Amino acid sequence: MSTIAATRYANSPQEVKTWTTAQTREALLIEKLFEQDKVTLVYSHYDRFITGGVMPVSKAVALLPVDQLKAAYFLERRELGIINVGGAGTVKVDGEVFDIGFKEALYIGRGKQEVIFSSKDTATPAKFYLNSTPAHTAYPTRRITREDAEVVTLGAQETSNHRTINKLIVNSVLPTCQLQMGMTELKPGNVWNTMPAHTHDRRMEVYFYFEVPQGQAVCHFWGQPQETRHIWMQNEQAVISPPWSIHSGAGTSNYTFIWGMAGENLDYGDMDGCAITDLR
Repeated sequence: MSTIAATRYANSPQEVKTWTTAQTREALLIEKLFEQDKVTLVYSHYDRFITGGVMPVSKAVALLPVDQLKAAYFLERRELGIINVGGAGTVKVDGEVFDIGFKEALYIGRGKQEVIFSSKDTATPAKFYLNSTPAHTAYPTRRITREDAEVVTLGAQETSNHRTINKLIVNSVLPTCQLQMGMTELKPGNVWNTMPAHTHDRRMEVYFYFEVPQGQAVCHFWGQPQETRHIWMQNEQAVISPPWSIHSGAGTSNYTFIWGMAGENLDYGDMDGCAITDLR
């Protein structure tokens, strides 16, 4: 099979109080996204959000519909965001070919029937990280480079969270139905992301951590602000964040992560903040 698809279910704050470490990881952690010449997908019942990865090496790989969608083609009722975290590659969308370099993005609107991924060099294959959400209308397909992004710098060296936020697939850059994606790069010597923490009950989120150095790790914090928990994560792993949960992390080194959101609105600033001293 060239496509691997799994389903994750939604859980309440009351339910997770009894979880073991193993249960937490099984429910929220996506441990392996990139397999040679395969599409790996995880379908979450939080906002019907799909997280995926494609690593074409010896051949081109097509994005095919999966049983969870009951659709004639993958984007029949969906939109798709792609960020390349590997070598140079291409994405062919209904015959049109887009070159996607390292840390560049591609948005594909609803209704596109053929999506095919390729690498330009098998020695350094592309790694296409995917987020997909239901879509109510069709918007144009568009490549987004680093220069196209809306860039914000936050934090400080003194608080170990000096970071650059690259808003790539957001409504201030291009129109989307509900999907938003971006990439946060921590500067050397900084480890904290999304601190002070927040929740946003109107949207769920998925974090994908990469550029985690060999032998290092990221501790991802989640849960209600008054009762937080954590998950230790390795390079190129993703974690699902429920709408009622904070989503923050601290690494044993600096790193980069991709955030993807979906839900009630496209208001990036719609956050319910929590003071650092109020976290429990």
